[in-house]
Amino acid sequence: MAKSLLLVLLFFLLLSVSFAHNVSYDSRSLIIDGRRKLLISASIHYPRSVPEMWPGLVQLAKEGGADAIETYVFWNGHEPSPDNFYFRGRYDLVKFCKIVQKAGMHMILRVGPFIAAEWNYGGIPVWLHYVKGAVFRTDNEPFKFHMKKFITHVVNMMKSEKLFASQGGPIILSQVENEYGYYEAAYGEGGKSYAKWAAETAVSQNTNVPWVMCQQFDPPSTVIDTCNSFYCDQFTPISPQKPKIWTENWPGWFTTFGASQPHRPPEDVAFSVARFFQKGGSLQNYYMYHGGTNFGRTSGGPFITTSYDYDAPVDEYGLARFPKWGHLKELHRSIKLCEQALLYGEHKFLSLGPSLEVDVYQAPSGACAAFISNTDAKNGKAAMFRNASHHLPAWSVSILPDCRSVAFNTAKVGSQTYVVEMIPTALQTSSASQNNSLSGLQWHVHEEKAGIWGTADLVTNHLVDHINTTKDTTDYLWYSTSFTVDKNEDFFINGRNPLLVIESTGHAIHVFVNEKLEASAAGNGSASQFRVETPVSLKAGKNVIALLSMTVGLQSAGPFYEWIGAGPSSVRISGMKNGTMDLSTYPWSYKIGMQGEHLKIYDIQHSASVHWSWFSDPPKQQPLAWYKVMVDSPPGNEPVALDMIHMGKGLAWLNGNEIGRYWNRKAKLENCVQHCDYRGKFFPEKCNSGCQKPTQQWYHVPRSWFKPSGNILVIFEEKGGDPAKIQFATRRIMSICARTSDDHPASNKKSSLRLTCPMNTKISSIKFASFGNPIGSCGSYALGKCHDPNSMATVQKICLNMNDCKVDLGEENFDDKVCPGVMKTLAVEVSCN
Repeated sequence: MAKSLLLVLLFFLLLSVSFAHNVSYDSRSLIIDGRRKLLISASIHYPRSVPEMWPGLVQLAKEGGADAIETYVFWNGHEPSPDNFYFRGRYDLVKFCKIVQKAGMHMILRVGPFIAAEWNYGGIPVWLHYVKGAVFRTDNEPFKFHMKKFITHVVNMMKSEKLFASQGGPIILSQVENEYGYYEAAYGEGGKSYAKWAAETAVSQNTNVPWVMCQQFDPPSTVIDTCNSFYCDQFTPISPQKPKIWTENWPGWFTTFGASQPHRPPEDVAFSVARFFQKGGSLQNYYMYHGGTNFGRTSGGPFITTSYDYDAPVDEYGLARFPKWGHLKELHRSIKLCEQALLYGEHKFLSLGPSLEVDVYQAPSGACAAFISNTDAKNGKAAMFRNASHHLPAWSVSILPDCRSVAFNTAKVGSQTYVVEMIPTALQTSSASQNNSLSGLQWHVHEEKAGIWGTADLVTNHLVDHINTTKDTTDYLWYSTSFTVDKNEDFFINGRNPLLVIESTGHAIHVFVNEKLEASAAGNGSASQFRVETPVSLKAGKNVIALLSMTVGLQSAGPFYEWIGAGPSSVRISGMKNGTMDLSTYPWSYKIGMQGEHLKIYDIQHSASVHWSWFSDPPKQQPLAWYKVMVDSPPGNEPVALDMIHMGKGLAWLNGNEIGRYWNRKAKLENCVQHCDYRGKFFPEKCNSGCQKPTQQWYHVPRSWFKPSGNILVIFEEKGGDPAKIQFATRRIMSICARTSDDHPASNKKSSLRLTCPMNTKISSIKFASFGNPIGSCGSYALGKCHDPNSMATVQKICLNMNDCKVDLGEENFDDKVCPGVMKTLAVEVSCN
């Protein structure tokens, strides 16, 4: 019996070992189970979506050609107070890893635990700043103690679930720290010793997978240094024994409230990726592949929007963004065809003329791959390679997986695109409403008073720092003081009101004088500091000034960033008979947060803690107002957003779930373009849109947060809006388009056009089809001077009622004799239903 039991145990031991993977590296790439691997990775941050979205997001990345999913680990979400660990809901890291594993993909776990990421406080818990003697990210014992404890906690959790590749799991690579090379010098010798300690701490975890440190300019030999940038083709690891890894390729950029929307063209993203692999790269990660949403108060910056869409290949709502997603998918397919040659081939570089170069990889197996690039930012060029002429548009790379035929050119976008719109959906009164005998929405309103509610939390004779007082338990801190005005002041006679002057270190403020909102002001993503100068109406006798100071996400990065404060630093009134009155040293009372927040009235269980007034037509432009309404779920299964364009600034919840901050703040008239020229190096202000429009109008509300009926929507409005005009919007693909020409791809094969509808839909109508030289873009195509009249009938025959269809540009489908000598293009627009 004992012998049989021993054999069974031995069998299971061998079984577990057989599933383990060996991960190492050499100068060419990561090596998994003895084979070099060329890897495409996609960043998806688990807290920036919801668990119900994770499988679909991972699958979209896989379908897009990714081999791996990358994520940070969000320390302040996982340890909200010392030793109080949270790994549930949106923070269920183990569940996320297992979804990646189930999809058959690798995983890159960037433990940090400093992450930056435009996330609140760079991911480090605020409480750590108030641990005695703690200084972040340097050779500081209190900080290192808590950092090591958290790293060990995360690693042990992953080990217990057998999630490292060495245990048969998906995690092939981990990261410690993040972009420390930018700031190390500011910390002097403490920075150098800290960087070394961080690497030693990571490696000592014995995960048996490599560790990286991105943007680390003096990396310890035990880790791999990697690149973060828009372009990393010229990056070289410090050690010639390390592979060339790109941990962050930014396919877009983040957005701050009050700024326009940045966009990075797919042609340029593809160019950067192709150049990276052309120059010996082996692992490239998109930061972000799906940006997602900064739910609640998780955005940092400060001033980062609730949307973290990032112009990524998969949009905030989880839909593939065409043509970027499709163009990169085709790029990945072409690069994968070169894997054997790139990783095992001998490399040769050839200059073909100004801005023209070719990198050739010839493997012993006979595999050959070539990358021809034109880095001229204005002009297309012809390149002769192996007795063949190749035309390269400006700022492009052609990929030849067999060193003969071009499979892909980064500037020739053949992927479908779409017209996507936010379709307004009025709030529908819920059948579960307590008083469904009444028609229309039933709004419940609770108004807060301006200033101190209850007992003051603090009274001083000076202005305190906002963040040190609230410790980020809330965005809000009330500052209140009073003073007496003589009835004989001149402004009572001449009508020239005195001027209230406030200087603040950030981030925003609402000014109430005698409980009336007099002014609002804020800094911006470039400068948190601001100054307010506003005439104020005072009365004879006692006057009360109440300042509602607000943070809009805490600083995310920078040397000693945890010491950056916020809040008013000076308050004065000029225009008084006796000169300027400096209120800064008057007695000030402070109250942390709003009363409704403190009582959690956004949660149905605590909603009855205050008195709510009922309205069918809720009051408009009311500051400091809470609105509550019961609504049905919007019909259909399309992604949902809350349209807040008619509100001011505040917070929103659905069924107790934090939607996040909203702010109807318009972008300035600067940096916006009608057409983005992909040619030349990209920078965040190059291709912006949305000037003089609200930076963010729609706020993602995950479908999984809705019940069929009886949904409680709660809004806290700070300065005033029109709640009756709040509505939902569903994100709908209105049209799908594709356009391709005879020279795409530039090879001997005939070009084709492919259209794919979203899952569970089919092509219901052909809106436009023309083979010739059609003009316009998706949603506005028109016939050119050259047109095959049978175009529509041909496309209808091939595509109607299909989920996916492919139309060849061959003579079997179209009349190539139309307009002889003209390069033909096929453009098609369809509807899916």
